[in-house]
Amino acid sequence: MMVFHYQNNQLFAENVSLAEIAEKFGTPCYVYSRSIIEKNWREFDDAFLNYPHRICYAVKANSNIAILNLLAKLQSGFDIVSQGELERVLAAGGDPKKIVFSGVGKQDKEIIRALEVGIFCFNVESEPELEKLNLIATQLNTIAPVALRINPNIDARTHPYIATGLNENKFGIELALTLPLCRKIKNLSHLNLVGIGCHIGSQLTELDPFLEALDCLFGLVDQLAFEGIELKHLDIGGGLGIRYQDEHPPTIHDYVSAIRDKLGARQLEIILEPGRVIVADAGILLTKIEYLKHSQHKNFAIVDAAMNDFMRPALYDAWQKIIPVKLDKNNTEQTYDIVGPVCETGDFLGKKRKLAVNSGDLLTICAAGAYGFSMSSNYNSRPRAAEVLVDGSHASLIRKRESIEDLFAHEIIHPESAPSRG
Repeated sequence: MMVFHYQNNQLFAENVSLAEIAEKFGTPCYVYSRSIIEKNWREFDDAFLNYPHRICYAVKANSNIAILNLLAKLQSGFDIVSQGELERVLAAGGDPKKIVFSGVGKQDKEIIRALEVGIFCFNVESEPELEKLNLIATQLNTIAPVALRINPNIDARTHPYIATGLNENKFGIELALTLPLCRKIKNLSHLNLVGIGCHIGSQLTELDPFLEALDCLFGLVDQLAFEGIELKHLDIGGGLGIRYQDEHPPTIHDYVSAIRDKLGARQLEIILEPGRVIVADAGILLTKIEYLKHSQHKNFAIVDAAMNDFMRPALYDAWQKIIPVKLDKNNTEQTYDIVGPVCETGDFLGKKRKLAVNSGDLLTICAAGAYGFSMSSNYNSRPRAAEVLVDGSHASLIRKRESIEDLFAHEIIHPESAPSRG
């Protein structure tokens, strides 16, 4: 079964009409396919066969707890970067012993909470972080499991905002400092070095940067083994890309096969942290055309979704496929910029798209399941969209649309600023 497909000129998600979803839940609205999420995760898991591995879904890609719950039921691990993501995983039924905590700026309260629940390990990104972890673990009379995230200075050949493995990036530990730090950990009584890893960037569409990073890590593993420092796992991060337009990323099978080939005889558990490739093509953003605006210079399809709902085009100049929910041969095809109501020229979802549409028609922003809702905001005091999960012939609301009242529910008018009664 095709997940997003046309049937009688109407676009469906699995067996549910997107027009019916829009009528029931309103627009803008994110719609996700359960079957695609589960298929993508299982493809990673199956590709490793019986080799020891841990698939830790990158929560930042899409953190809705209904989706996290689906993955928890598959026995997925989770890659988190904040206490908020930690609590989401726990609320969704995720196993804390399958959580890796990444990120360059972990706060004391976050470290304490992660130690309290017993996460799998901390991916450490600096020497000061190591020292803080050791201090807090000492105070709690526990041992903090740590893995060093290495910055291998490798060009991931992706958008500069999502490249993380170069010396100029804030992420990871400089390669030359790694061995001295590993030796230092041996003398820190409340730390246990369990692994090393790296993550060089997101939306990678070639194998070569991955393989170059692997060679760097394996060289380090061998050096550590020579010094008697044995590791339990190797964290290769995430970043495998998807096809938005004309990219040709490696398949999950080819990606995992290349990792296994590089491993050789080394006996290390492999940890992967995929995010985008699990959820991106499982989700779409549904939006309605409010106005068609024509001028001598350009045509605009003004929709009810905006940059606050979906930041990728404005932030990365990202290209997303945009298609109508209803195919109507009676409409004349024209070229449009698809724009939202936010007061920014950067508020666009797509430019120069050929569409045969009318005002009131529905459009679908494809492959929007990753970094869509999770990056959304209330800019221009706009309530955030609803989220819906489709499972076969059933569509369930998994996040209510925010109300206007929700926007200022936590704001307080200070008494001194109230109008005087005198």
